[in-house]
Amino acid sequence: MTEVATNKNYIDTKMADTPEQILKDMKKYWLIGWILLACTVLTVVVAWITPSITIGLGIATVKAGLVAFIFMHLSDEKSLIYKVLIYTVFFALGLMFLTLLALYDPIIAPVNRPN
Repeated sequence: MTEVATNKNYIDTKMADTPEQILKDMKKYWLIGWILLACTVLTVVVAWITPSITIGLGIATVKAGLVAFIFMHLSDEKSLIYKVLIYTVFFALGLMFLTLLALYDPIIAPVNRPN
């Protein structure tokens, strides 16, 4: 046998071992699927009533969080992954902020550009 197959550290302890546990997990996944479908319908209704990008992005953020935490099993990860994700979001927002600052730079602003 290989080292990976015999090493207990590589075995996922959260896996379902019994049919009852598998059915319980399936019910959870179906529930999250229905919640995602309801959020999609909510997004369409909100876009039809008031075309607000902010509300649509908020609903999309909730949907992405559900997919990441439930289907991608981020809820079972160690704290290091959360630190990496927080730093990634922080720097991505920082880059977006720097891009917005460049739009209002008085040297290269569209108002000061020659025609």
